Parts: sequence; structure tokens; C-alpha cells
Amino acid sequence: MTTDTLRPPTGTSPATAKVPRPRLVVGMAAGQLGLFLALLTPILVSLQLKVQSFVPEDDQVASLGVITTTGSVAAMLANPFFGRLSDRTTSRFGRRRPWLILGMLGLLAGLLIIATANSVAVVTVGFVISSASANAALAAFVATVADNVPEHKRGKISGLLGIMQNLAPTAGTWIAKCFTDQMLLLFLVPSVIGILLVIGYVLVLPDKPLETKPPREGFKAVLRTYWVSPKQHPDFAWAWLSRFLLTLANWMFTTFRLIYLQHEMRLTSAEATETLATGVLMYGFCVMGSAQAAGWLSDRFGRRKPFIAAAAVLFGIGMVILSQADTIGVFYCAELVLGLGFGTYLGVDLALVIDVLPDPENPSKDLGIFNIAMSAPQIFAPALGALLISLGGGHNYSILLITASAVCLCGALAILPVRKVR
Repeated sequence: MTTDTLRPPTGTSPATAKVPRPRLVVGMAAGQLGLFLALLTPILVSLQLKVQSFVPEDDQVASLGVITTTGSVAAMLANPFFGRLSDRTTSRFGRRRPWLILGMLGLLAGLLIIATANSVAVVTVGFVISSASANAALAAFVATVADNVPEHKRGKISGLLGIMQNLAPTAGTWIAKCFTDQMLLLFLVPSVIGILLVIGYVLVLPDKPLETKPPREGFKAVLRTYWVSPKQHPDFAWAWLSRFLLTLANWMFTTFRLIYLQHEMRLTSAEATETLATGVLMYGFCVMGSAQAAGWLSDRFGRRKPFIAAAAVLFGIGMVILSQADTIGVFYCAELVLGLGFGTYLGVDLALVIDVLPDPENPSKDLGIFNIAMSAPQIFAPALGALLISLGGGHNYSILLITASAVCLCGALAILPVRKVR
């Protein structure tokens, strides 16, 4: 028996969902900000500084690759698994609330392990716990969007959430800037703020319990958690591939962003953190503006695909500019183009995903599979990025960035065969 047989709470179908109340929209935005503030700050800044604090310089890229790759495997497996559990949860507090809270608390525990670790092995364990827990919360959170937002408002909400997702690393980078010499606070402050924001969302979230207890499932049913037939659902498969490629291109560089500034621009760790904070701020403003505009225009014209394709092209151009950067000014210009492209993508991505779900009545499992397209590239991107960087003498970032640009263009092409969404 699969989740297709479950009877969702009355009124939660996205096809019949009412326009969400303003307080729910505000809470949803705050929850998105909190979740990604706690998750992305370690990946973008804290984790790299932690590795640099006890790993020799020649081994830092390889160590970071091992840690992030292992954590990404945990994220990839956790998202659909906890998504399925969320769809089947019978708690009196609802299907989504328990996993939002438990996931954030697990994320905090994992980050505390990383902050106090003194070996790559312990940092890896902490990052596995953090990644799995964060994806438990993420699976539940994305499902609340499908539960509560009707189709004609998804672009607008997707744009708003895209803004929050990219405001998170901007805020996180500036928080990290204040605690570069205080490792515990570097991990603790963003995660605590994130938990408080998610709790605020939980308090306003309409999340009714399941009306009927789901039947027990066998091992084969659990394995089906990780599969949606591309033959039966081709639109879902093409959209999945497009997200996979765009996410791969993004993470190929993002993992090594801070180290790139230190190696290519010859900056100290403090100078690189300062430059990264400014660059991320500029990037974030572009993302916020383009995400909201793209989401609104997408709803207005009833189209998603042209925005995804344009976003991929812009992001690829930004990577090319970055590959030629020899000054901090050019680096900032690249950040602006990348922000414009990625914001356009985030403005319509979630709306397109929900539009092509195989089972809109029980969305969390399928959204979990879709989120594999966001977590799986993080498995390959660090290793692939480290390999490309190592070519030609050990610091070959140009090959990395040109490859990422080509991957972006492939992601744009992959969205074209989708038929259900224009």
C-alpha cells in the first residue's frame, strides 16, 4: 500500500486551497528564512572556517569535499524518507509540525557537534546529522506550501520563498563575519535564530491531522519512496533533471567560494570573509528583486518554462564572467549576474514543481524525490569541483567555472520537453 491511498485532511488539497492569510504568508516566509539560515550558513562559511582551523592548507579542499559529499548522501536519502513519514504522520499536532520541530532540533545538535569537533571524522558525523535533520524539516516545510497555496498564487509565493532562501545566506554571512574567531557562536547563533523563526511558522500553520490511520507498509513500499516512473510522469522527470543540473552547477562553485577568494584574489581569511559578505549582499538584492518579479510575471502570464530557461542562461553567463575575474570588482559584477539568474529561477521553480506533482493530494513524498535533485548534486559537486580545481597545478578555478556554465545551459534545455506547464 502506498501513500496514494491515504486520505488527506479535508481542505488541504492544493487544487481547492484558499488564498493563504497574510499571517500564514509571513510565517511561511519567516520559516523559509529560518530553515535556510541555519542550514546554509555552515555550508557557505562556518564549515570552511572550521576545516581551515585544524586541517593543513594542502588537504583543505579534499577534506571539505569528503565532509560535504557524505552529508549530501544523508540529505538525499533523508528528504523523501521523512517526506513519506510526514504524509503518513497521525500526530494530533498535524502531519507537518512534528517534523519541522524535530528536524530543526536535530540540525542544532549536529551543528554543535561540528563546532566542538577536532577531527574530520567527527565533523563529518556532525554534518551527516545536520543534513539529515534539516531535510526532515525541509520535506515537511515544502509540503506545507503544496497543502496551503492554490495554483494561481504559487508563482508569487515561490518568488517570496526564493527571496527568503537567498536572504538567508546573506544574513548568515554577515552573522559569520561577527564570529569568525568564536567557533561555537559561529554555528550556534544562526541555528538558534533559525529555530525561533520556524517555531513562529509552526504557531500559525493550519495543519490538520490525518482523518484515517494509514495502513502498515512493507519494505517494498518503503523502497518506492525513492522512485517515480519517468515513463508514467515524464513532465516530473524532465523538471527533476533540470533542477538537478542547475543545482549541480551552483554547488560546483559555492562549496569552494571562500577558498576561491583566498586563492585567486590572494586574500586572508578575514579579507575573504569580508569580500564574500559584500558579494553575497549584492547577490542577495538581485535575487530578491528578480525572484519576486519572476514569480509575479509567471502567475500573470501563466507561464513557467521561459523563466527557468532564461535563468539558466543568465546563471551560466555569470559563471563565465567569474572565470575571468581578476579583481574584486569583476567578482562583484559576476555576483550581480548570478543573483539575477538564480533569483529568476527561484521565483518560479517551486511553482513549476508543484504543478507537475504525480500525486498532489499527498505531496510530501514526491516533493522529497524532487528535492533529491537539490541534494544529490551536492554529493557529486564537491568531488567534481575538487577534481576540476586540481587540474593544471592545483588551483584551476577557470575550468571549474566554464564547466559549471555548460551544465547550466543543459539545465535550460532540459525544461523544454515539459508539456503540462507552459
